[in-house]
Parts: sequence; structure tokens; C-alpha cells
Amino acid sequence: MSVTGAGTARVPGSVLADTVLERLTATYAAAVDPERAVPMRAYMKDIAPFLGLTTPVRRALSRTVLEGTPRPDETDCTAIALRCWELPAREYQYFAVDYLRRHVRHCTSGFLPVARHLVSTVPWWDTVDALASHVVGCLVAADPKLATDMDAWIADEDLWVARTALLHQLRYKEHTDTERLFAYCLRQSGHPDFFIRKAIGWCLREYAWTDPEAVRDFLAREKGRFAPLSVREALKNIGA
Repeated sequence: MSVTGAGTARVPGSVLADTVLERLTATYAAAVDPERAVPMRAYMKDIAPFLGLTTPVRRALSRTVLEGTPRPDETDCTAIALRCWELPAREYQYFAVDYLRRHVRHCTSGFLPVARHLVSTVPWWDTVDALASHVVGCLVAADPKLATDMDAWIADEDLWVARTALLHQLRYKEHTDTERLFAYCLRQSGHPDFFIRKAIGWCLREYAWTDPEAVRDFLAREKGRFAPLSVREALKNIGA
């Protein structure tokens, strides 16, 4: 287990992580754009410092960093992600998210505590949403027993953990556990925070592409339980 407690993470040894982090820090640092970094940091509400790398530039640099590196195993993924999370600039965490999205299929259900650490450490929508739908969602799909962990996450006091539970089925389409989706939305329907209310609407809107009538019927049946923001988002593409 690489995460030993709330806010505490043990980084495992990994030769691949040593190589990747050495290349990554050197390559990103050489491309810093201080002028661009200022508005990027402001846009993300000062959650972390930025290097000023736009997404196309950053991903091009990342390809250079990873050129010739071998396929990682779960230990490598854990080490790379946690070490990126220890670095101050947000672009390093974006690199980790992209890396996990690409390689999560090499991780087992044992990676879920690591994912939780990433979700709840320096949390903001820019990393949490991708981790929810592309990492946590993939882990749960591969091991349905993890759904019970999501049942705990939806009730968590950390709004980013709860948001992750709401969004983890975002890409499931016809494989969505509708009963669980609707139950999660109801569980957090009274939450005062914008990010939870927005997530409720988003996950319902996404499922509406698959079963619009189910979403309409659910919202009609539970009329008055949801914030106007959640309802607007849920019905955005299918109408009232």
C-alpha cells in the first residue's frame, strides 16, 4: 500500500520513475514561460504555481520525455504520480494525470488509495475531473467490487472525493449503474457547494445521451430536491 493515511503518501522505489522525473523536470524547466504563467495561475484561482506551458506545448514536451521509456507497472505509475504531486508547478500534476490516463489499465484495484490521495491533495477541478472519469472510473469498471468504495466516497466530507464518486461513471454510457448514479445524486442533492451541484448536473447530462427518458423521469420524480444549476445542467442537451 503506497498511501498510508489521509494526506500521507509513501513513494515506492522505481527506476522508471527516476528516469522520467529527471527528464521531465529538465525538459519542462527549459520551456518555462513566466509571462504566460501569471494568467494561468489566476485562471486556476491560485491553486498552484504554473510554468506557463500551454497544453499543446506541454504534451509535445511530454512525448519527448517519454520517448523510448518502457511500459510501466503499477509501482511505476504510483511513483511517477506521487512524485509529480510533490512538485510545486501544476504542469507536473497534469503530466501525471495524462500518464495515468494512458496506463491505468496496468494498475489493479490496489491503486485506488493512490488515486484518492491525488484527488484530495492540491485539489481543483482541473485534475480531479480527469482522475474521476479516466482513472477512478476505469479502476471501478475493471473491478466492480470497488463500487462499495464509491458508496463511501459519495458520503465523504471532502467535496472533491464526493465529486469523484459522482463523476466516476461519466464514460460508462450503457454500462452505467443507473440506480447507483441516481442514488449518488440524491445523496448530495442538498450540498451547498457549486462544484457538487455542477457535478450532479454533469453526470446526469452525460447519462442523458444514453437514456434521456430515464433522466427526465428521475428529475420529474424528485422535483424540488435539486438546485436549479443541477437541473439546468442535466437537461441542457435533452430539454425539459
